[in-house]
Amino acid sequence: MKEPVLVIMAAGMGSRYGGLKQIDPVDDMGNLIIDFSIYDAIKAGFKKIVFIIKKEIESDFKEMIGRRISDYIKVEYVYQELSRLPEGYEIPEGRKKPWGTGHAVLCCMDKIDGPFAVINADDYYGREAFQMIYDALLNTEDDSKYRYSMVGYTLENTLTDHGHVARGVCDISIDGKLKEIHERTHIEKQGQEAVFTEDDGNTWVAIPKSSTVSMNMWGFTNSILTELNNRFKSFLDSQALENPLKSEYFLPTIISDLLKENKATVEVLHSNDKWFGVTYKEDKETVVNAIKDFKTNGIYPKQLWN
Repeated sequence: MKEPVLVIMAAGMGSRYGGLKQIDPVDDMGNLIIDFSIYDAIKAGFKKIVFIIKKEIESDFKEMIGRRISDYIKVEYVYQELSRLPEGYEIPEGRKKPWGTGHAVLCCMDKIDGPFAVINADDYYGREAFQMIYDALLNTEDDSKYRYSMVGYTLENTLTDHGHVARGVCDISIDGKLKEIHERTHIEKQGQEAVFTEDDGNTWVAIPKSSTVSMNMWGFTNSILTELNNRFKSFLDSQALENPLKSEYFLPTIISDLLKENKATVEVLHSNDKWFGVTYKEDKETVVNAIKDFKTNGIYPKQLWN
């Protein structure tokens, strides 16, 4: 069994924050949320990280994150660019939007030849999650089906008080396997309830706050890269033609297709940790206070990187 690799999707960091220089630290030592994820990953056993970034943010990213992290773990980079397309395909005129998370992971094809985990760069997942996904990757291999895993969170632990969030709501079998993911792009708190809308707020549907949701923390064997590669042209020939400016090649969509085709299983590993992220600027105070409490309780040292 080859050592699991951690893949961090960071290509969108520059656009979300108006350039990496505008990213605010979440502690008094200048650390970002991504620092705590990497620290937890190293503690869990990961020895290599592949960052997915845009070429245009390479210099800033390496300056702010990559170079100091490389003292503690092997670091490699891949670049998610609109132009990274199969031979014979061109960027649709006027297209600015990236091709999506499935395309991001596909860009790692030349860097990974074994099991790997995938996370977002700007979400806090918690120590437990990294240990669970690392252990699963060490102990799972494909057989008659692809054997994947994901870390699921309780919806209530992933909501913000300051607006709406997008979450993949999971339908799980009795034996703990993922049956289906329902992408809900607008979930918010309303009083004591969680609700979602699919028509810009004209109608609302209640959703149990105990629901299990995906935060894009996946564990894969190398087989997912072959599937992503084989299915990308079909996406370009269908959805990308129908909606050339905004269609996206989503990783959860490909996983759902593999489940429907009975080609894969996904074990759901449930984390009781609370998610933190700066979806809205008002979220920052909550994240800063949480990190401070973690340090006070000894979960993290005062200084992550000496």
